[in-house]
Amino acid sequence: MVTFKEAADIFYYPFFKLLRTAHEIHIQNFDEQSVQISDILSIKTGGCSEDCAYCAQSLRNGTKMPKQPMLDLKNVTNAAQNAKERGASRFCMSMSGRRPSSDEEFEKICEMVKAVKNLGLETCVTLGFVTEQQAEKLKKSGLDYYNHNVDTSPEFYPNIISTRTMDDRIKTIEIIQRAGINVCCGGIVGMGETNEDRIKMLTLLANLSTPPKCIPINKLVKIPGTRVDDSHPIDDFDFVRTIALARILMPKSYVKIAAGRNTFSESTQALCIFAGANALFSGEKLLTVDNVKNGADKNLLDKLNIKIEKTNHA
Repeated sequence: MVTFKEAADIFYYPFFKLLRTAHEIHIQNFDEQSVQISDILSIKTGGCSEDCAYCAQSLRNGTKMPKQPMLDLKNVTNAAQNAKERGASRFCMSMSGRRPSSDEEFEKICEMVKAVKNLGLETCVTLGFVTEQQAEKLKKSGLDYYNHNVDTSPEFYPNIISTRTMDDRIKTIEIIQRAGINVCCGGIVGMGETNEDRIKMLTLLANLSTPPKCIPINKLVKIPGTRVDDSHPIDDFDFVRTIALARILMPKSYVKIAAGRNTFSESTQALCIFAGANALFSGEKLLTVDNVKNGADKNLLDKLNIKIEKTNHA
């Protein structure tokens, strides 16, 4: 078990010592010259009853996002094929809402998982709460990863969400892991939390009985009408420190730069990769927010002499 003090001491290392430490741990566990690429699609958008302060899809925020019914299997399969052609090895399907609304809806999702798996891609979904039986069905359908972020520290969490607790999230993670599915779990930074909150979030993840296989670190994308659209943005160096701490505390996990990457310079992204980030979201859209432009990742990775990972690690 790692303590908060131990993690904080690492976070506040002199910057270059922190980067060096994280990089040395990274190259002991991964190929430093490769990154894993994922793509993500919103298969059902808007109309969510949860009150996540950062989310455009919540009915409780003032964003007035149009509600989109669940996409059909053909559209999802076509999107996955396009993602594969762009270099993605994992395709993530995200559904708005607290949980699947019906058995029929859940069965459609299982069919999507099977179809994407048949394309030779790793599969990932985020569906909110699921039962033990649903988790087992997803596993049998070919699901490799389940995304269920804790979002922030336990202490700051009530400022962001009131409709589900941190304990609810941990219980869902435990259900997924018992079914033999890899967990993708991280958080969002820049919502008004402190560095101490970021350290506590990563300490929580590191102290899970099994740390997440993939840790997405999202920089808040401010959306007008949400309750955190006026929060102070995270400093780039603090973001890099967060990446480095994730790598040091969870050396065998993939650390992913997720939403907000389009706001970082190439130099900041390079620092993140040196500090241990080895996974990226591709595509011009991440659910409801913009991502990097087509061709931007190839330009960056070429400059860094980094290749896209093709090996299946599920």
